[in-house]
Amino acid sequence: MAFNIYDFTSFNQSIDKLLYDNLPPFWALIIEMTLIGVAFLLFYALVGLFLVYAERKVCAFIQNRVGPNRVGPYGIFQTFADFIKLLMKEIIHIRKADQFLFNLAPFIVIIASFMAIAAIPFGLGLHAIDFNIGVFYVMAVSSLGVIGILLAGWSSNNKYSLIGAMRSGAQIVSYELSVGMSLVTIVILAGTMQLSEIVEAQRNGWFIFTGHIPAIIAFLIFIIAGTAETNRGPFDLAEAESELTAGFHTEYSGIKFAFFFLAEYMNMFIVASIAATVFLGGWMPLHLGPLLTDLLGNWSLKFNTGVDFIPPFFWYMGKTLLVIFLMMWFKWTFPRLRIDQLLKLEWKYLLPINLFNIILMALIVLMGWHF
Repeated sequence: MAFNIYDFTSFNQSIDKLLYDNLPPFWALIIEMTLIGVAFLLFYALVGLFLVYAERKVCAFIQNRVGPNRVGPYGIFQTFADFIKLLMKEIIHIRKADQFLFNLAPFIVIIASFMAIAAIPFGLGLHAIDFNIGVFYVMAVSSLGVIGILLAGWSSNNKYSLIGAMRSGAQIVSYELSVGMSLVTIVILAGTMQLSEIVEAQRNGWFIFTGHIPAIIAFLIFIIAGTAETNRGPFDLAEAESELTAGFHTEYSGIKFAFFFLAEYMNMFIVASIAATVFLGGWMPLHLGPLLTDLLGNWSLKFNTGVDFIPPFFWYMGKTLLVIFLMMWFKWTFPRLRIDQLLKLEWKYLLPINLFNIILMALIVLMGWHF
């Protein structure tokens, strides 16, 4: 296939060979881990700042406003200015707070998102960790962020923070079930939990198309539950400004508040990345399957050859940004739910639908009815 010209596997192997041929194994491993860590730090910071700017512009467009337009062309440096402001702000020490847990909580939230993003395949050969249980790993480590939220709310010695943390805990634990079950639906279709293999299985058609109705239902549930799990509107009960001032991070300031703020956007990016990888083919181009190839003939072959020249990373980022736009559109369209409505949506609607959907997908795979 033409898109193999964009395969970074040989480039990564050449760097690995160069380091191990010239350095002791221990130092070669340390340097490799450092390079990957620095790359992820830069990517993390840039994506976080871009998403803050993008949300402001999307929100302004939906509300018929202009959005940031003063600092730099089209206001693109506004988020950089805000980030510098947060770095320079004084860190206020809270009286009678549990200082150790209060300071630890933001780092737990950040580390959880870092661990999750490490398993995402960004392109052909652009994969930091390729576990054979990749889906299970992402579900496990992404759930660790709720520990930081609970610690932040409890250690702040503030009733608003505690209420926000308890709401967030109940919300994340509840919607984690729907996120997991929607992914299990696709795991049944793919026959593997390895993310790179799931992408490869979509070479001749993305699962959103080839998995029939159960795949579409799983995708919709994943987007809804993923939005709730990241504490974004209309599920942002943990940070309800009109009720709890800022929820679990009410008492945080400066760089520690920036950690929570950045982690929320990176968690949104991770949810969108998983959706793009599992349902929309990840970095795989949009290929017309055998059925359409038979119908269209040479036109189908020309189309498949043409889309192969678009770099895989662009496919991945395009799909991820599309899902992020859907989540932003979702937030700025619907009003905030009450806590009882939020939990009813999960336990009375999404969970039963998910259970039925898993059985339906298993039946389709067993009978061989998928494309």
